[in-house]
Amino acid sequence: MILEKRIKNQHNRLRWACYTVSLSMSVVCNLPPLLFICFRSTYGFSYSQLGLFVFINFFTQLMLDMLFALFSHKFNIEKTVKFTPVLTIIGMVIFAIWHLFFPDSVYAGLLIGTVIFSAAAGLCEVLINPVIATIPTDDPDRETSKLHSVYAWGVVPVVVISTAFLHIFPTDLWYCLVLLFVLLPISSLWLFFGVTIPKIKTPEKVSGVLTLLSNPTLWLCVLAIFLGGAIECNMAQWASGYLEQALGISKVWGDIFGVALFSVFLGLGRTLYAKIGKNIFRTILFGAIGSTVCYLICALSSNAMLGLVACVLVGFCSSMLWPGCIVISADKFPKSGVFIYAMMAAGGDFGAALISQLTGTVTDIAIANPAVISLAEQLFLTPEQLGMRIGILTTSLCPILAIIVYACLWKTGRKPVE
Repeated sequence: MILEKRIKNQHNRLRWACYTVSLSMSVVCNLPPLLFICFRSTYGFSYSQLGLFVFINFFTQLMLDMLFALFSHKFNIEKTVKFTPVLTIIGMVIFAIWHLFFPDSVYAGLLIGTVIFSAAAGLCEVLINPVIATIPTDDPDRETSKLHSVYAWGVVPVVVISTAFLHIFPTDLWYCLVLLFVLLPISSLWLFFGVTIPKIKTPEKVSGVLTLLSNPTLWLCVLAIFLGGAIECNMAQWASGYLEQALGISKVWGDIFGVALFSVFLGLGRTLYAKIGKNIFRTILFGAIGSTVCYLICALSSNAMLGLVACVLVGFCSSMLWPGCIVISADKFPKSGVFIYAMMAAGGDFGAALISQLTGTVTDIAIANPAVISLAEQLFLTPEQLGMRIGILTTSLCPILAIIVYACLWKTGRKPVE
């Protein structure tokens, strides 16, 4: 009885450690975009430069994902899991204080910090899902959804605290806000002490990986999460800038009623599936359809309130696209262990990185185009308002394509293909 209680306490502590890691990811992935307008006004960064933060964030995660996909058998999984909070702390501290020591190279310091904490986020993404999967539970699918809902719910206090902080204090104290959030990875580090990470399966050698890579179903799953990551993260990363620049909503209200509510609905969708969800294929297909409608409204509607509602509803519609694709792929490749989680993380991160950068690049090109400037005047919009809408319209191709891909994935069923 005592032994059973001790094991249960270990499992609970490990579960909470995973939850705090997920919360740390919500900080490193969502705090920088909330500072975009602050960085633009303070340091004069262009939209392409701001978009590069997002690209670097997810591209770094992508590189870590691919490293683990090919060579996970070379790593000590337990030590790597426990080291990730340390890496997060180092990256966030550099991101926050570099400009104090090197004021002439602010952008470089922000990029260095981004690379480091993004590497930690990549490790977390690859390893935390399989760690959660090793903890005994009645329904692993719903436990995965719960883990991802923690991330979504975690974005809400990040947005609210950040918005309140930037509203109350001078914007040049933004680094104090970043240092405040360092408390989260510190708590993860403490929770990981004293717990044992269960053994996680990995391919025994690279040849096993190459066999899996030759399976076309694997690449269909990767394309599915590429689109899911693009749909969710593109709107999450640019919601603050979109609401302020494209709709003219003030940053305070845009962040609270737009970005925060986006995350609330993202968390709500995942929480509902964790409690009552059943058919994951139907869920992601209808999610893609809903996301398509919302993206088009965001890009084409002239009504600020309607655009705000559509932006928020993308959170609900896209809530199960990323975790849903992970659940499906884990069912199809049950013996691949860390590999399948690494591949899916790579696909999702690549979609998030590429499409978020595309939005920033298209917006920059549009606002400098004479034809767009002329059209903006005719529509009684500023070039930035119209440019941001064009960026969102361009990336609305992702949910449209996702409808087709998810329908094809549904036809393959949940039967293992290994």
